Amino acid sequence: MSVEQMLTQDFGTLAEVIGEQAKERPDKPALVDARSSLTYRQLDAFMDRMATALQREGVENADVAAICATSSVEYGATFFGILRAGGVVAPLAPSSTPESLIGMLKDCGAKVFFLDKGVADALAGVADQITAQRVALDGSDAGIPLADWLAPEGSKPRPVSVTPQQGFNIIYSSGTTGIPKGIVQPHAMRWGQIRRGVYPESAVTMISTPLYSNTTLVSYLPTISNGGTAVLMPKFDAEQFLKLSEKHRATHAMLVPVQYRRLMERPDFDSYDLSSYVMKFSTSAPFAAALKADVLKRWPGGLIEYYGMTEGGGSCGLLAHEHPDKLHTVGRPLPGHDIRLIDEDLKEVPQGKIGEVVGRSGAMMVGYHNQPGKTSEAEWYSPEGLRYIRTGDVGVFDADGFLTLMDRKKDMIISGGFNIYPSDLEAEIIQHPEVLEAAVVGVASDKWGETPVAFVALKPNAKVTADELKAWTNAKLGKTQRLADLILVGSLPRSHIGKVLKRELRDDYKGPALTA
Repeated sequence: MSVEQMLTQDFGTLAEVIGEQAKERPDKPALVDARSSLTYRQLDAFMDRMATALQREGVENADVAAICATSSVEYGATFFGILRAGGVVAPLAPSSTPESLIGMLKDCGAKVFFLDKGVADALAGVADQITAQRVALDGSDAGIPLADWLAPEGSKPRPVSVTPQQGFNIIYSSGTTGIPKGIVQPHAMRWGQIRRGVYPESAVTMISTPLYSNTTLVSYLPTISNGGTAVLMPKFDAEQFLKLSEKHRATHAMLVPVQYRRLMERPDFDSYDLSSYVMKFSTSAPFAAALKADVLKRWPGGLIEYYGMTEGGGSCGLLAHEHPDKLHTVGRPLPGHDIRLIDEDLKEVPQGKIGEVVGRSGAMMVGYHNQPGKTSEAEWYSPEGLRYIRTGDVGVFDADGFLTLMDRKKDMIISGGFNIYPSDLEAEIIQHPEVLEAAVVGVASDKWGETPVAFVALKPNAKVTADELKAWTNAKLGKTQRLADLILVGSLPRSHIGKVLKRELRDDYKGPALTA
């Protein structure tokens, strides 16, 4: 069966698809980084050796293997090799604290742990708590060197049978809202994503976000399933991204908004030949309409913004190049995705009314690993008994069916009985010509219950003071919206995929607004 035929089936596995790609385009580069590359034939053979070695070590169908390392060809190939063994991949963030990493390893129950020297050094103080077998992807002394651990060349693993609801991977939440939760995404969810068809066989995709992020995987997996080439960057650097795009004649990229901003701000951006680009994507964090417009104007190819959650449920897509008048929205629900808005009483609200976003589709998590209570909290059931995933985001649909996000529900500020959406205030602040970025949070207030406080990063050589900017902003806001305080910061704290860590700002604030 050809790859094209396989991808029309209701269900299949990525490991099987890669095997067929190896037959159809054996010598085409699949994975590329600054040091090495693998063709589809070589990738397929590596996956067999990896799967055989995992089975040798007792990794059975649906068992977990974890990876925590810098992105590389070895990392990318290991991810696929775990799948061929029938295993569940748990990609972990090297930026996590040692205690958090140990907690995630214990929670997922990984039998084998793939890491590199940087991660091993970070875990040195707690290494005795790691029970999984350690394998060093970079050949260092972090564990058994990968080349020594792999099964011999020509090895073939035992065949495995994978069901649609079996775990494909466990993605741990960033912890921006508390202790990371293990989000179990099934094979059926990933199968739906790789069949979307937005990454053709000709795709050369820049992979510049970490492989432990769902943001990355929704770009990386379809590129390989469809026979494209993935160019892996160990970390994002704007200049290197542009140079590699030019060198490899990149056609596709998934970037988070802060990366787009850093690229577009470069004085030499327009000197790079990016004419090979067909489509660019963004997700994971708010994408300012003005920045989208700049990307459309100066960067060849289309631009699609996706809105959704790692947990799955309903997703929206904004084809920005087709709807330049809707750049303030996140688009319409994708085909097969049902998105509704509900109120505080869990009742659906009519079109034009604000509510919490809930969604349902073929791409939904099984649940949070070992946390059935948290899973239940994330679910909403319609009157028909259908399961939806709650996003915690507040939004409104316009008359054309485009969704505008207001804020995270937990970030909404209730001051003196009035609802204040931080995004409204942030939109005003960034209109100031000397402001680079802003975040507004609600802090406790003796007088109002909560009151808004802004944290603002200025552009280089800016002269405006905090008091001047606060007065300028408040003059443009309604009486109930006005800022109680404004703090100038060098930069806003962000997660690995560019989300502003508002909890950190809120928790660290010790200013006068607390008693206002």
